Amino acid sequence: MDEAADEPRRLEGRVALITGASRGIGAAVAKRFAAEGAQVILLARTQAALEEVDDEIRAAGGKATLVPLDLRKPDDIDRMGMSLFQRFGKLDILVGNAGVLGGLSPVGHAALREWDEVMAVNLTANMRLIRSFDQLLRQSDAGRAIFTTSGVINEPHPFWGHYAASKAALETLVLTWAAEVARLTKLKVNLVDPGVVRTRLRVEAFPGEDPATQTPPEEVADLFLDLATPDCAHHGKIIRAQ
Repeated sequence: MDEAADEPRRLEGRVALITGASRGIGAAVAKRFAAEGAQVILLARTQAALEEVDDEIRAAGGKATLVPLDLRKPDDIDRMGMSLFQRFGKLDILVGNAGVLGGLSPVGHAALREWDEVMAVNLTANMRLIRSFDQLLRQSDAGRAIFTTSGVINEPHPFWGHYAASKAALETLVLTWAAEVARLTKLKVNLVDPGVVRTRLRVEAFPGEDPATQTPPEEVADLFLDLATPDCAHHGKIIRAQ
């Protein structure tokens, strides 16, 4: 008998929403969560890419719901929150992972269109997610919220102003929310800095870099899993890949 098959799955019956779930870290986290028994809700802009991840999850025996949605349209986030309440009545896990680079340029030459898009996706969308799902996460017996940050904000990096500013603001926003809910709810709120990972954003920033030197997304999925489980004790922390 396979003893591993008898072990309880760590997210059995949990409902988890993952943004940026069509590729990279988001897709890896979604597949990992589904393998641990979660009902995963996959959110990204591209329907076809979501369907590919869904096919892999279902082939492995998991369950997924697809939500093609553009996070640059924040009113759609509010409508999604109402839809999830009507369907599930709660949300156990929120993973705010979607992000865009916005190009690399000197701050003095910043293109306003790129700045607006970076702030819309990396910061404002996550604020709207928090606003829409705060109450749904509180309906869970062990609500968990996890956001993806970046080590690029630990010290100034020339030409990374758009992206670094958005992630620094995101960290402040998330840690403030964590402080607000610390004593009043069972909700645990944390951030993950995954380090250098083989993603499309990394290729965009460093097109000549050897992919073999980068960590595969699947290798950082357990950082998110550990923060998503009902027995997670971390709160208001930034967990960094080793």
